[in-house]
Amino acid sequence: MDLNLAGRHALVCGASEGIGRAAAHELALLGADVTVLARRVDVLSGVAAALPVVADGQRHGFRAADVSRHDQLRETIQGLVAAQPVDILVNNTGGPAGGRAIDAAADAYLSAFHHHLLANQLLAQAVVPGMQAAGWGRIVNVISTSVKEPIANLGVSNTIRGAVASWAKTLSRELGGAGITVNNVLPGYTRTQRLEQILRDRVQQTGKDEAAVATAMLSTVPAGRFAEAGEVAAAIAFLASPAASYINGVSLAVDGGRMQSI
Repeated sequence: MDLNLAGRHALVCGASEGIGRAAAHELALLGADVTVLARRVDVLSGVAAALPVVADGQRHGFRAADVSRHDQLRETIQGLVAAQPVDILVNNTGGPAGGRAIDAAADAYLSAFHHHLLANQLLAQAVVPGMQAAGWGRIVNVISTSVKEPIANLGVSNTIRGAVASWAKTLSRELGGAGITVNNVLPGYTRTQRLEQILRDRVQQTGKDEAAVATAMLSTVPAGRFAEAGEVAAAIAFLASPAASYINGVSLAVDGGRMQSI
């Protein structure tokens, strides 16, 4: 199986922690040059410095940008692409706050739309010309199992994640002929700050302690445990590899079997 990414340049968003950071590590292990992107320069510099170097000439770096500030993001990515075209784009951003869909203000939907779908679109527009010129590219979007089965009390997230999944499917059909694949990874309950937030929210909603809430969540997961970020990252790295060249337009759940749909 060809998993070699030596000579490829990967841009991983939301890489200061959690799934993004783990994805950057896995891609570096496959030989890619990795640029990590998030808001915190102090954290990013450490993340980039800690990435493994396994191939001659392999180099890693970082860019600081806020994906909700589109002008800043566009300028940052255009500068990056001018220096080194991006072959692999991993779109990964923390999810919106919890709450019922009916209770959410219009601004909450608009903010999430800008933060997720429009930021992804801007990033894709910046990197796709280089992928088209090379005849090779990978776009992997980290979304949520909610695109297949909405999750209770995540109304805004369910809505916007679904929009991103439809956007990605459309792109996969538009770009597939250029050797560019567009796929989604759908994490289940994964040990990240996002899971900690969901646990806190459910504790507040139910009045139960955190252990009881976690037990109730895990009762729906056949694997019987929460995922580690590296397990989701492995799926991202595979979809970015040469071995996944004929996988396009899919939404791959990494959820321990929690979803009941086929």
